[in-house]
Amino acid sequence: MRLQVFLSKAGVCSRRSAVDIIRSGKARVNNRKILEPSFKINPAKDIVFLGSKKILLKEKVYIMMNKPKGVTTTKKDRFAKRTVMDLLPRRLSHLNPVGRLDKDTTGLLLLTNDGELINRLTHPRYNIEKLYEARLNARLKDDDRVVLERGLDLDGERTLPCRIQLREKSNLEIVLHEGKKRQIRRIFSKMGYKVLDLKRSKEGSLAVAGLGEGRWRALTEKELRGLP
Repeated sequence: MRLQVFLSKAGVCSRRSAVDIIRSGKARVNNRKILEPSFKINPAKDIVFLGSKKILLKEKVYIMMNKPKGVTTTKKDRFAKRTVMDLLPRRLSHLNPVGRLDKDTTGLLLLTNDGELINRLTHPRYNIEKLYEARLNARLKDDDRVVLERGLDLDGERTLPCRIQLREKSNLEIVLHEGKKRQIRRIFSKMGYKVLDLKRSKEGSLAVAGLGEGRWRALTEKELRGLP
């Protein structure tokens, strides 16, 4: 994030005013005077001062959304008819989606301004479980389930082992510990199946049950304590 943008997001001043403040020599990053407004900082690691005052970003916000079908998971996309940000009020426009759900996938999506949490929830080394509910065009064969659970090659990259629980007819639940682009649809397609419906119902300790499609809410204190 540029220092100019950081000061604006922290509520110190407008971006235009931040330019003059920084060039006047009042801003320091990690005790080093910075005169360039476009100087890049990491808000999660760098310490910013204006004079003797330590500047902090606004309070961290954590939102859970039940993303509906047909909505794109992105901040801005001029080609998208509707994005997840269109479902939120303007006062929450500074939040970022945690990972992605493709346009036709529904379910649990987190949005936050907590960069460290975004990293923990999206990086494979943190081993965060994600539970999906899927409906296929045919019932999954036992032999195919074994292959999928062991992991397979997907465009030259091996997928991690997963767990699959068969439900009635062509419905199933699948637990992943990674989130490659359109991974579930691609692995089933490789095995000769088509995913007709896909919903993420859980991520880590969080569950979207009880939240209407297209609705959102702030995480509860109990849910916040359960975050990694």
